[in-house]
Amino acid sequence: MPTIRVELFEGRTLDQKRALAQALTEATVRSIGASPESVDVVFTEVARHNWATGGQLWSDKAAGAPPAPEAAPLAD
Repeated sequence: MPTIRVELFEGRTLDQKRALAQALTEATVRSIGASPESVDVVFTEVARHNWATGGQLWSDKAAGAPPAPEAAPLAD
């Protein structure tokens, strides 16, 4: 049973998640020959303040906050 885990920012509509689940299921059926009934799609919604890229929270990027200062190199 293929299980597909999708992590994304919260805020997508049910219709968007339905469409993505359908598209992922169809692609899995085509790609590996699984039956549609065996494909599970698990959505995990993450708040922007719980996700960072390049050292900066996405909530800060959305708010137009300045990037986080670079950390000093660690001493050997």
